[in-house]
Amino acid sequence: MSNQNSVVGIYNTHTEAEAAVKELQKSGFDMKKLSVVGKDYHTAENVVGVYNAGDRMKFWGKLGAFWGGLWGILFGAAFFVIPGLGSLVVLGPLAMMIGGALEGAVVTGGLTALGVGLYILGIPRDSVVKYEAALKSDKFLVIAHGTTGDVAKAKSILESTSREDLVVHQ
Repeated sequence: MSNQNSVVGIYNTHTEAEAAVKELQKSGFDMKKLSVVGKDYHTAENVVGVYNAGDRMKFWGKLGAFWGGLWGILFGAAFFVIPGLGSLVVLGPLAMMIGGALEGAVVTGGLTALGVGLYILGIPRDSVVKYEAALKSDKFLVIAHGTTGDVAKAKSILESTSREDLVVHQ
């Protein structure tokens, strides 16, 4: 595992997750150290998203305004279909970590591609299972990472938001 520090908030709705991101942004947290993960669920036969490198998402599912709004704030984005989890939108550096893991065929003890990305951010395996279960339940993850000071600042800000859970991983 890397020497990353992370704080992960689980949010029940996209509105709560978006409010958390905006609080971090308003407080001056470095948006390059922030990721958001969630489903754009129940899209039936409609296209959820099409992405071209260097471009923006062309089509969105039901949460298009939410994802589109965050797209401009966070750095890096991807759409993944992960067996057992379904279709996920990942914004922030976690998207690049998952992509790198997939390109390098990184296999880490049976973890999903998302699990490998979380593990790279310093999140232990037992917590990865918890976060994947939250995503299966249509919840959203807001993940801040960086130095101990970065994580402490993010935790302090996220404690004031409406969330289900907030955990620091060091």
